[in-house]
Amino acid sequence: MSNIIYVGYDFKVTPLQPGVEILIAELGYAGFESFVENEYGATAYIQKEEWHANILDDIQILSSDEFEITFEFNDIEQTNWNEEWEKNFNPIIVDNRCSVRAPFHEKSDTLYDIVIEPKMSFGTGHHETTHMMIQHILKNDFEGKSVLDMGCGTGVLAILAEIKGAKPLEAVDYDNWCYLNSLENVEHNNSKHITVIEGDATALKGKKYDVIIANINRNILMQDMETYVSCLNENGMLFLSGFYNTDIPMIQAECEKHLLKFEEKLERNNWVSLKFLN
Repeated sequence: MSNIIYVGYDFKVTPLQPGVEILIAELGYAGFESFVENEYGATAYIQKEEWHANILDDIQILSSDEFEITFEFNDIEQTNWNEEWEKNFNPIIVDNRCSVRAPFHEKSDTLYDIVIEPKMSFGTGHHETTHMMIQHILKNDFEGKSVLDMGCGTGVLAILAEIKGAKPLEAVDYDNWCYLNSLENVEHNNSKHITVIEGDATALKGKKYDVIIANINRNILMQDMETYVSCLNENGMLFLSGFYNTDIPMIQAECEKHLLKFEEKLERNNWVSLKFLN
């Protein structure tokens, strides 16, 4: 294994929960790849080549009055991350109907069982938004519907949508690791109708979908909302997550500007997910 230099951030968080979960989720969206929780907070890692001096500028929780967070950081040389991934990767069980697990976990007795190869960016802090999006998919009819999973990450949402009868599906992410990992997970789950695309919203030009799932962050959602709406078929469904309760007015106003109708809100530990209809 070639040695890769990482930057490690050691965060102390008060109060610990839900502070650590929120922090890890935001760091994941910013490009941090691995997280180890501990009794005082968490340690987060990012490849040195992906790091820059302003990497924490968009981490909203750091400026929140509800939490006190301090940190130190330094360079760390990679050794063997696999053991850490396995120790810190736990299955996700949603509504006792869907499990998201690693190959080394035992198969669950849930109705939907999804296998995700545990890589560094699929950390413990990603459960909040993923959990809510899975809930949306479980509650809605996807049979025969064309689906876009935007910012697909591991591809888990597209995989579940296909299991529920959706086709065709496209899973899009600008990050090369996410693109490669989604390809791997599509194969793991024997998905036949998912096309994985490496790119951003510019890859959607001229395309149409019955359902769009976008679990990204607030700024990108706001930036690309017009594109999403232009790609949504009549009577289509748009599911959004990756932002806080306090961001709802901004997100909802942008959606309603494009004549989308608010349908439902889900919430977990200050994170929310919204459903809109076209």
